[in-house]
Amino acid sequence: MKRRPSHSAWRQPLVWLVFSLPAMSVVAGFALLALAGGPIDAVADPVRRTAQVQDTDLSPDLEARRMGLSARIHRVGMVLDVVPVGAGFDRAAPLELVLRHPVLASKDRRVTLEPSVAGWSGRIGGFDDAHDWVLELAPPDRHWRLRGRWQARAAHAEVGPALARAQ
Repeated sequence: MKRRPSHSAWRQPLVWLVFSLPAMSVVAGFALLALAGGPIDAVADPVRRTAQVQDTDLSPDLEARRMGLSARIHRVGMVLDVVPVGAGFDRAAPLELVLRHPVLASKDRRVTLEPSVAGWSGRIGGFDDAHDWVLELAPPDRHWRLRGRWQARAAHAEVGPALARAQ
């Protein structure tokens, strides 16, 4: 009696390929999620979530629009100067400028700006002008806010109300 050679399915390369490709894609998916490092839809404003909708309070933006506020921010070295455009500012009160890093919230910067001759002034440490920054200028009570973008390697930026006037 002749003995038949054993033909195990696991000895076939095609079987390994059929099982390993889906397994590798699952592993790669988890690795990609780990590299993302957090929620993809993170926003700086406090939000209320309802299902997949995020609602935020826009009243500070509406107040800045109503008051007709805007400003220009100049940088000389590590000194930031804010020059107001518009008459609605309280020139005696300090302001807070938040510079948000485009990717890493841990690199965000906050600067308290004190009243000066031209408007407000403050020193910033660790400012990297190799990339854009998202700007937010507001008083300490945050009843209004101005937003803008600091372009990479620019000497100045403009901030204004986030909401445009209704047409």
